[in-house]
Amino acid sequence: QVQLVESGGGLVQAGGSLSLSCKANVRTVDFDEMAWYRQAPGQPRDLVASITSSDSTIYADSVKGRFTISRDNSKNTLYLQMTSLKPDDTAVYYCYGMAKQLTVWTYWGQGTQVTVSS
Repeated sequence: QVQLVESGGGLVQAGGSLSLSCKANVRTVDFDEMAWYRQAPGQPRDLVASITSSDSTIYADSVKGRFTISRDNSKNTLYLQMTSLKPDDTAVYYCYGMAKQLTVWTYWGQGTQVTVSS
């Protein structure tokens, strides 16, 4: 029943900016961790950035200083603000949520395509 829906992907020129959103149909405050992953064709799905319920953040070295992950619990939405985009940032970006109950539950969005042209 949990759904994560990404939006905001598109085509942007190198050096440009783009903001992604992930809307949840449950309270984002109930997630112990939320994150953005990305996957380019022929590549594994890699962590881009994560944020915990206590607002601790982790960024991949490749995006550190350029991307910012944030969460608005009043809107049940996760965000990824991307600046100084590079062609290597081209990928499908996925929203991720993890909740600890009796066991660990993980959820994935369907992904949104980000294409950065040179």
